Amino acid sequence: MSDVANPAASGEETKKWRPLNSRCRRIFGVLIEKAKTTPDAYPLTLSGLITGCNQKSNREPQMNLDSDEVEQHLEELRALGAVTEVQGSGRVAKYRHHAYEWLGVDKFELAVMTELLLRGEQTLGELRGRAARMEPIADLAALKPIVDSLLKKGLMIALTPAGRGQIVTHNLYKEREMVELRAQFANYTPPSPSATDDDDGPVTRHAPSAPVASAHATPAAAPLRSITADMLAELNVEFAELRAEVMRLRERVTTLEDKVG
Repeated sequence: MSDVANPAASGEETKKWRPLNSRCRRIFGVLIEKAKTTPDAYPLTLSGLITGCNQKSNREPQMNLDSDEVEQHLEELRALGAVTEVQGSGRVAKYRHHAYEWLGVDKFELAVMTELLLRGEQTLGELRGRAARMEPIADLAALKPIVDSLLKKGLMIALTPAGRGQIVTHNLYKEREMVELRAQFANYTPPSPSATDDDDGPVTRHAPSAPVASAHATPAAAPLRSITADMLAELNVEFAELRAEVMRLRERVTTLEDKVG
């Protein structure tokens, strides 16, 4: 089944979503991401979900979840109504998200939320570029109404003041995580304008003057190297998804040839 938004979802007034722990957020984000980027492989099996949770690109922080952990947190998400188990054609259990209804968002808002769930806090420029791999978001002007809507719904929060290099994140953190995150950016200094900066591209994050231990802390050293690695990681993911699609097409052609032969 294709990843189609429920048109009534955004009109729901009753809030369904709740704060999630980091592992639940990762599982939920992966289900949404794969529904959009590899629809032929969705819903996901437990094995596919574990692979998606532990992949090295498009993820922050890195995780190494096993089947018991993923099953445990899937049960938590099922109890909240965010995920359901469905039966695959081979009678293998598969999992589907209900993010449109649970979060009360449209497809563009969901693409933005997915990147925040998978990576945590980031600049608006980074967010636009990353979310555009799932839904077309042409530029920061196109992103603005999406951000405004998510802020109004309470699903997104701004960690730094509006303006160049503003950093935002989702609002599904547990209370302790949120306290640490706000403290991390309490003394944030925005980047100064320069000829090399682009409001629509990645902006280097500046470490706070009083660092707080956090899973989302960004190393201060070698900012240009981190940007280059991040861009390369995104290209690697896109390549892997395209390669998977080519393999599926080859299998279909082989099957057709066998039938014709």
